[in-house]
Amino acid sequence: MINIILPDNSVKSFDHEPSTLDVANSIGARLAKDTLGAKINGLPEVIDLRTPLKDGTKIQIITTKSPEAVDIIRHSCAHLMAQAIQEIWPEVKVTIGPVVENGFYYDFDSNFNFTEEHFEKIEKKMEELQKKDFPLVRENWPIQKAIYTFSNLKERFKVELIQDLAAKGETVVGIYHQGNWFDLCRGPHVQSTGQIKAFKLMSVAGAYWKADQSNPMLQRVYGTAFADKKDLEEYLKNIEEAKKRDHRKLGKELGMFTFHPWAPGSPFFTGRGAIVYNELQKYLRELYFKYGYNEVITPQIFDTELFKTSGHLANYKDNMFFTKVDERDFGSKPMNCPSHCLLFASEKYSYRDLPYRMADFGRLHRYEISGALSGLTRVRTFCQDDGHIFCTKDQLQNEIKGFVQMLNEVYQKLGMSEFKVYLSTRPENRIGTEEDWDKAEGALEQALNILNIPFEINAGDGAFYGPKLDIMFVDALKRPWQLGTIQCDPNLPQNFNLKYTGEDNAEHTPLMLHRAVLGSLERFIGVYLEHTAGHLPVWLSPTQVVLLNVTDRVNPFCEKIEAHFKENFIRCEFDRRNEKLNFKIREAQLKKIPYMFIIGDKEAENGTVSIRLSNGALYNDILWADACKLIISNRDHRHLSADHDLKDNHKNNLPQEAGH
Repeated sequence: MINIILPDNSVKSFDHEPSTLDVANSIGARLAKDTLGAKINGLPEVIDLRTPLKDGTKIQIITTKSPEAVDIIRHSCAHLMAQAIQEIWPEVKVTIGPVVENGFYYDFDSNFNFTEEHFEKIEKKMEELQKKDFPLVRENWPIQKAIYTFSNLKERFKVELIQDLAAKGETVVGIYHQGNWFDLCRGPHVQSTGQIKAFKLMSVAGAYWKADQSNPMLQRVYGTAFADKKDLEEYLKNIEEAKKRDHRKLGKELGMFTFHPWAPGSPFFTGRGAIVYNELQKYLRELYFKYGYNEVITPQIFDTELFKTSGHLANYKDNMFFTKVDERDFGSKPMNCPSHCLLFASEKYSYRDLPYRMADFGRLHRYEISGALSGLTRVRTFCQDDGHIFCTKDQLQNEIKGFVQMLNEVYQKLGMSEFKVYLSTRPENRIGTEEDWDKAEGALEQALNILNIPFEINAGDGAFYGPKLDIMFVDALKRPWQLGTIQCDPNLPQNFNLKYTGEDNAEHTPLMLHRAVLGSLERFIGVYLEHTAGHLPVWLSPTQVVLLNVTDRVNPFCEKIEAHFKENFIRCEFDRRNEKLNFKIREAQLKKIPYMFIIGDKEAENGTVSIRLSNGALYNDILWADACKLIISNRDHRHLSADHDLKDNHKNNLPQEAGH
């Protein structure tokens, strides 16, 4: 008798090793219809619904409503696309078709180049195959049978893949059939093509076989798929919105930053961009004072002995820049932690001095391959809101709690309400003992549980010196971005022989926490521009107020307001150009300037202004002195919206339609 344990600890018994689909059928027909796979014994991997289950297996069934469903659907959709292409063009050969972020791709060996003009024809064929609702049937073939079969089909890339598996000791391979078409694959896959309900081909690119330039160039067709058409339509809508919000486009329109081929991956921030950069640092410095950090300045270039001691030379060398000076090998620092260890070691500390919190806005340099560089989100030179905390084991939980409080404060101030937390555990290449890793991972997990913060395990993605919590901010288009992090490190303090004197007058090694709230400022600015579509809060905006005169007669009044703003450190511009008002309004809107003061003869005579916001709302007949106070208050309190104080203080003066 084979017993299968369900999530509620009830047991289903079978006289054979059942598949997940068998288990689902034993529970109910509806569940069986929606079943796509399973997780077993608490492991994160999803297994195919056809895989036989051993006695005592604990099972969690994956259905069309499960978060994991979309990857199974996308992988099956890659097969559907490959089948469609080979039915249209039988001479095209197939290679591999994995799931990637937001979709899938399949690489083809073709004697012609696919273009997006082919997509309609391919999608039409995919729809035909989907409607036929072919069952996906898995068979396990002996290696030799698989090689023989694919050789006869002249599928040489498949033959090479099977031979690679044989070299690793595999004796059988998985083959999935759908109709008359079949493919080599491990799975998992849907029950039938009818479960692939919503898909779209997205783009095409060239790709070398096995990413090796000495191998043939293949045609890589990208697509995406979702459980239903509503999700697909929302995704495609977000794609179009993302193009409008692309920070590279916004950065150019707002005049904030630029690049030059002589400095690849190294942004130039203009005066306008530097304002945003510096305002973020100013805000963080205020929080450093509040949360008890000591801001420090450390060198950028070190003898490579530093990186040998820290472990970066052995584990991070390929991402670093090196030079030789006075016959000595030097490296630019890719992160601040080794230099902070040197700084901590330069003084003596007792337990009374801990925790010691150190912050550093120093420039960092990391080598990224040219193909990976992308605007501000992937650069070679950057600055982090970097910090390190040296503490005792007993202080660890309070310090993690303090970090979470600080992160929440910053994210709320910036209107970043949604984020996810991942616990990234020990990677394959690491330093330190297993015992230390166990304790460090346990400490982070304990902190999350104490703070009641939901999290997911990101197995194997920790830093080489310690596990970490990765904060994944979810932006307005529901895209995740890794920004903040806190890492628990027992290893670097040992490598640098860091000590403090304990209550027992003996020397002890402190624990080290690496933490950042925004992460790289460059990357954060890119992400935040896209999140806000360039509509920055007033306190971050390069230009906070623009004065728009209707006639030159009101210039003295405009200059009086301009002078008052500048005395109060409000970033104000007076657009004196002899242009039509609507033209100047449009330009101010394109620059995303929060406040437009529209001033005509009536306003100048009455000492009032009409305030137009970048969202088109209009407030008329506001005393200019009151308007100035409201904007200064908005700036000082760092409100998110430009109309925060206007709404509070002018409840009877509701926004009107755009125009003047």
